[in-house]
Order: sequence, then structure tokens, then C-alpha cells
Amino acid sequence: MARILVVEDEIEMALGLKDNFEYDGHEVFIAHDGEDGLQKALTESPQLIILDVMLPKKSGFDVCKELRMRGMKTPVIMLTARGQEIDKVLGLELGADDYITKPFSVRELLARVKAVLRRTGADRGKNGNIVQAGKIFVDFEHLTAWNSTHQSIEMTSKELDILKYFVQHPAQTISRDELLDKVWGYDIYPTSRTVDNYILKLRKKIEKKPAHPHHILTVHGIGYKYIP
Repeated sequence: MARILVVEDEIEMALGLKDNFEYDGHEVFIAHDGEDGLQKALTESPQLIILDVMLPKKSGFDVCKELRMRGMKTPVIMLTARGQEIDKVLGLELGADDYITKPFSVRELLARVKAVLRRTGADRGKNGNIVQAGKIFVDFEHLTAWNSTHQSIEMTSKELDILKYFVQHPAQTISRDELLDKVWGYDIYPTSRTVDNYILKLRKKIEKKPAHPHHILTVHGIGYKYIP
């Protein structure tokens, strides 16, 4: 499963694509103009963008160009009703990963989506190994983490272990002793202060405002609670 942003001003086509992508198991967001598409691309952390060229307010070319200028590496498949070779070349030069001309078959688009996701590794979470934790994404199977612009986030194995335990027990109050037992094991003789130090490190990586966390909450006198 991947998070897909569809930026298409033709409402019926956008809804049709949404239905087909969701049937394939993807999570889909829609924008109907270039400015909204750019905003959603920056805030919704999509793993693939379906981007029409001819859009109100801001063209697909401009959206793609601005995303790449901001360092966002999310794969982009561009859609257009025009078939001139120069448009395809321009889209690819601006950073698009693929290009398909309207009218197209849904089957062909789905095949291209699968190919791009496979090539870019954005479909790594199909078996539930990838989760979003605050502002980052984590692949627990491959022990990797990255942000919305696909920049790698360095995390220690212990940080990943703690985060995985939180993810497996959402909205539950977890005591420091439970974390020590389940993540460290008492044979290593860590202290509750060790837990607190790791929580501080995790908050800096997943919270937008670590000093005012929204995901790893302190339960005073007991421990912590993870809110997805």
C-alpha cells in the first residue's frame, strides 16, 4: 500500500482514479488545482503523485518544478491530454518519473504506478512494515526511517525497538518498567532514567514540536502513552 496524491481538475476522472487506487489497497488524496496539489504534496507525505499538466492556478509543470526545487523526491507520474514529444521531455527534465498521455486505460496507469513504486521502493510497506510515526516514516523490517521528502533519518536499533513497541500498543499507558522489561531486558541493568533519555531522542525525531509532543505523551508518575 502507498499514499497516493491525485492532482487532477477533472472531478470525474479524479474520483475514478481514487476508486481504482483504493481498490488496489492504496490510500488516496485528491487536489483539483495546482496550488492545492502543491500544498497537499508538502503536508500529506504522499509516496506517489499523479499530476495532471493542465491545472488551474498552477500548472503541473510548475508544481513538479517547485517540488524538486524544495528537495522533495516523491515519484511523480504526469498526465496530459497533449501528446507532443516536447511536453514529455519537459516533464521528465523537470523531475517527473513517468509520463502518460490522455486518454489512457486505467490498467496501463495502474501498471505504471506499480512499476514506479517498485522502482523507487515506495511500496515497501505493503505488508504493514512501514508506519508513519509523527513526521517520519519507519520500515521496521529493514530498520530504516525517512521524512516526507524521503531524506534518511538516522535511528539506533534501540530507538527503533522502543518506537516499534509503542506502535504495537497504541493509546496504552506503558510504564517505564514495562519498557525496561520488554525492550531492554532486566539483565542489562538499565535505569528508568535511560528510558527517559531515549524518549527525549525519539521526540526530537518524530514530533514537530518536541517540547510539546502530540504522539509520545508523558503519563506522570507512570510512563508514556503513544498516540498515532
